[in-house]
Amino acid sequence: MNKTSTWLATGIFCAASLSAHAWEINDDFSLYLDIKALSDYRAGGVSMTSNDSALWLDSTLVHSKSGAHAGLFTSNIDFGTDANREFAYYLGITRPITENLLGSFTRIEFEYPRDNQFNFGEWIATLSAYDVTLGVKYSDDMKPDAKRTIAWLEYEHDLPHETTLNLRYGLTDQSHDIYVDDDGSRRSTYYDWEVGIGKRQWGLDWRLAYIDTDLSRSECISAFGASNVCSATLVGSISKLF
Repeated sequence: MNKTSTWLATGIFCAASLSAHAWEINDDFSLYLDIKALSDYRAGGVSMTSNDSALWLDSTLVHSKSGAHAGLFTSNIDFGTDANREFAYYLGITRPITENLLGSFTRIEFEYPRDNQFNFGEWIATLSAYDVTLGVKYSDDMKPDAKRTIAWLEYEHDLPHETTLNLRYGLTDQSHDIYVDDDGSRRSTYYDWEVGIGKRQWGLDWRLAYIDTDLSRSECISAFGASNVCSATLVGSISKLF
């Protein structure tokens, strides 16, 4: 994948309520630690690891009274550049707006230590109600001289036996026509979708997801330097929240 692939790096952080598992620091603060192993790291439907496995570490400090949170996320990556690790530092707040409506606003800074010319920051806002989340991500400091907006709709539903169904549909607008097809047509947007089934078993969270985009192989290679990182795939993951 070429340097453009770093533009797709997106936080896994949005207005999802955290599990009851936490380290209680005091009456006001709790620390959450999430460790996840994945068969592929996909963001916006595109592989961040050249279709290889990834190991995530996400730590979040939460202030219970205000809903403010701060954290650090890291994962291995493979963009086909010198960068081999992604770090994300985030600060935000999650608050109930009404009895059934939850909102969040977060700022994330991404860093790539061995390719830091592609570091960027991103704003994320979400609204969640009745198992549905509407989210928007925006960045205006991507390189070279590009803005990116991502909008997505997600639905999560609890099934019997501690099983969860998750559906996602997203739109990415890169602001430049970087996706070029065989016929010479160009566009700045593409769609991605995901269907996942998760289950809690033996103290672990297991998940299998089908992920795809509407990018052709030619469009994929024109933007990311590889033709197979945007194609349909199954991603399995195992995670533990402390």
